[in-house]
Amino acid sequence: MAQGLYVTPTEFVAFADPRRPLMRTIASRERSPAGILGFTQWLPNPDVILKSLGRDISVYRELRAEPLVGSSIRRRKSAVKALERGLTPRNADPAVVDFLREVMEGWDIDRIIGELLDAAFFGYQPAELTWVKRHDRLQVSDIVGKPPEWFSFDDGNQLRFRANQAGLAGELLPPRKFVVATQDATFDNPYGFPDLSMCFWPVAFKKGGWRFWMRFTEKYGSPWLVGKHPRGTADAEIDLLLDSLDKMVEDAVAVIPNDSTVEIIESAGKGASSDIYRHLIELARSEIVIALLGQNQTTEAETTHASAQAGLEVAADIRDGDASMVMSAINQVLRFMVELNFGEVPMPSWKLWAQETIDETQAKRDLSLSQAATLFTPQYFMREYNLQPGDLRESAVMTPLTNAAFAETQAEEAGLAEDELEHALESLITRGQRDNAMQPILAPLFAAVEQGQSPQALMGMLAEMYPRMAADRLQAHLARILFVANIAGRLSAQ
Repeated sequence: MAQGLYVTPTEFVAFADPRRPLMRTIASRERSPAGILGFTQWLPNPDVILKSLGRDISVYRELRAEPLVGSSIRRRKSAVKALERGLTPRNADPAVVDFLREVMEGWDIDRIIGELLDAAFFGYQPAELTWVKRHDRLQVSDIVGKPPEWFSFDDGNQLRFRANQAGLAGELLPPRKFVVATQDATFDNPYGFPDLSMCFWPVAFKKGGWRFWMRFTEKYGSPWLVGKHPRGTADAEIDLLLDSLDKMVEDAVAVIPNDSTVEIIESAGKGASSDIYRHLIELARSEIVIALLGQNQTTEAETTHASAQAGLEVAADIRDGDASMVMSAINQVLRFMVELNFGEVPMPSWKLWAQETIDETQAKRDLSLSQAATLFTPQYFMREYNLQPGDLRESAVMTPLTNAAFAETQAEEAGLAEDELEHALESLITRGQRDNAMQPILAPLFAAVEQGQSPQALMGMLAEMYPRMAADRLQAHLARILFVANIAGRLSAQ
């Protein structure tokens, strides 16, 4: 009921609602200093490269013919396609999850991911949804990326198709028919930020460097042939000499008058000039790779293994950003299907992830929970770590790995291993076995003692006998002792 006051029996004045300003937009394009849109009735792309060239976004499509740009784009797309993918049920009903999973099985998901990833390079990528009705339910049978230069945004940041029959404003697209993947899109710039805009000038300079380098190589790469003729020679004879030199360059043979000479002059000292073009091309290559991959450590010849690994970590951050952009678009499509078939219900989430990162994070989390006396069931480990029946002992899994229990178990195992090692060594190092091993070595010395040899003679005899002592049995015995100690130590560590 409206709040107000009757100033007369028939006149009612309503009080101002303090919440009304919260419900309306204040900073709009119509009220901004830029004013309303011009005659085009659609927002121009604010990209500085496109504005300076006076062209649309199709100019970036030509850059993909550059080998370094094309290979970098394939690398970024391949990095996202290599990620694990799947639906996370969360709180969604199993029927909703099964429905979406069945629909997505019919998609060419690798192609869809590749087309949606063009948003990273063009700023935005519209994709049209193909709807079909199967089993009394509306389904998206395919997602097809369309050229972004066919579309524009209006003052409400709504996507419009520049149809021939739609005039300058373009055709406003129906709801749930298109999905748009964007990179860093804002209210001021719904077109997003294209990474290829950072590559335009480096590619242009690189092409210019190649062109000048080829001209330089053609001019100075091969020696010059200089023909000399006597002063006052007729023009016809000069032209004939010139033709002979021209043929000599191609055929390596020529016929000249006997009073003319030919000299070969090398273009010495031009190597430093050639390096200028090479450095220009290398700098342009580096800028292109940095723009698309975030680093240039994995493409340069002087890169070390450590710097290349650091470069891969930077590229992983860009890969995760690309994956987030694709996930947002795919989940929007799934939300359309859930709303049309099930209404406003909880829905699952489609995700891309790097399995090794998830495994490491989950393992650290499970270890922390185990040390905090959390009990895990065998079913949890089999489901989360893809184990087979029989891989786990239930008693070992159900026991919490607390710090105290873990330390006590370590102490018990260490004591048991030490006892087993001592028992094994005692069985090998006994007085009888030690005497049997030393007897063949010391027997000649004992015989000399029984004969009453003097200490000086015994020392000399021992020095002569030492190299000939049969120590094979003693060496084998000691080797067995070391082997047992090594095995016992390894078992204790495990």
